[in-house]
Amino acid sequence: MEAVETKSSNGYAKAPWLFRGSALYQLHLVKSEKVRSCIPKEFKLVEAFGYTLGGFFLATYEDSPVGVFDELVVIAGLVWNRPTSCAWATTVYVNNYEACSHGRKEVGLPSQVARFSKTSRAVSRQSRGRGEFLNMIGIGSEFFNQNDQMNVEVTEIKSLGTTDTCNISLTSAAVPSLNIDRWIGPTIKMSLPSFSGGTEFNPNLLKYTCQIESRVQAVKPLKVLEAFSLTNVDGEDNESLQDYGGSNHMAKEHRNEIQNLSTYVMLSKPILALKFNQMKMQVEAPIVLYQCSNSLETTNVTSVP
Repeated sequence: MEAVETKSSNGYAKAPWLFRGSALYQLHLVKSEKVRSCIPKEFKLVEAFGYTLGGFFLATYEDSPVGVFDELVVIAGLVWNRPTSCAWATTVYVNNYEACSHGRKEVGLPSQVARFSKTSRAVSRQSRGRGEFLNMIGIGSEFFNQNDQMNVEVTEIKSLGTTDTCNISLTSAAVPSLNIDRWIGPTIKMSLPSFSGGTEFNPNLLKYTCQIESRVQAVKPLKVLEAFSLTNVDGEDNESLQDYGGSNHMAKEHRNEIQNLSTYVMLSKPILALKFNQMKMQVEAPIVLYQCSNSLETTNVTSVP
């Protein structure tokens, strides 16, 4: 999907918000010292041997409150909130303006509008003996002896131009084109809690939960080829920097820090990738944990019981 989706006339109604589609959730080993500075001081980073679990969530929603759109969430690490750990996102890219606005104002996410460009091709790896056997039982080898190679490019949209933010390449076993449930993984239900907020658009620190029901299968991790070029940052005008608050200098420094951190997370070592097929995701309304008055510096914090 190259073009940015236009606004939906339906919009977001009252929570919970329902999304359907597919996604890939990839976990990376991330050095704690690299991401600790972006974690609000009210939260404790979950770490072991100097590492935390970061990564990214890449989704295509076929149905949502604003229709079809794509999303890339870069996760800096896990933070603790009794009785469980929660993800902390450093950057969120979507190709829908209304989804961006809703993420910023209602969910407290660091959302940015971006353009998603996708290409894919099947790479045949046919084995003669296996192919003949599959043909004998009525299942063509083309369903199993291929690799799907997907290339996804995400480009952030700015007022005076664009910057290539990441280029991701994935090679994984093709999903068979058969109506056999086992080939797309078992159906599981899970709850993915996350922290958000601390931004100009929503300075409070929030917690929200995604309830997911999906067919899940382990796949080969995405390979990140390129990420987060900063070549156009200094050429931006005042309007494009307003999203980050404060003076131009402060906004540029904050932007560079966040993009450099997102680059590090995306390029860090992947340890697990899960593909969500036939995904149904219900996002609950966020609750306020701490009331804050500043987006770039966590000051005047009040705990909410």
